[in-house]
Amino acid sequence: MNKNLLVASAIFIVASTALIAFAQTASTTTSSVSTASKIACVGTAVNAREAALDSAINTYAQAVSSAYGARANALRSAYSATTISAVKSAVKTAWSTFSSAMKSASKAWKTARVSAWSAFNKASKACKPAAGISDSANSASEVSGQ
Repeated sequence: MNKNLLVASAIFIVASTALIAFAQTASTTTSSVSTASKIACVGTAVNAREAALDSAINTYAQAVSSAYGARANALRSAYSATTISAVKSAVKTAWSTFSSAMKSASKAWKTARVSAWSAFNKASKACKPAAGISDSANSASEVSGQ
C-alpha cells in the first residue's frame, strides 16, 4: 500500500509540475503576443499623430512665408507713395495685415497640434499599453507656435 501511495504521489507531482510549466509557457506566449500587438497599436497611433503634425507644421510654415511675402510687397508699395500720410497709412495697414495673418497661422497650428495629440492620446489609450511604451512624456519639446 505504501508503495502504491508513493508511486501515485510521484505521478501526481510530475503531472502537477508539467501542468504548471505548460501553463506558464502558454501565459508567456500569450503575454508576448499581447505585448507585441499593443506596441504595434501604439506605433500606429504615433504614425497617425506624426503625419497630422507634419501636415500642420507645413501648413503653418507656408502661412508664415505667405504673410512675410505679402508684408514685403505691401511695404514696397507703401514706400513708393509720395506723401508722408500715404506712406504711414500703407505701412500701418501692411503691419496690421501681417500681424493678423501671423495670429491666424499660429492659432491654426496650435489647434492642429492639440487635435493631433488628443487623437493620439485617445488612440494610444485604447491600445492599453504597458507603462513606458508611449512617447507622450516628450510632448513638451514640441514646437508650441508663436
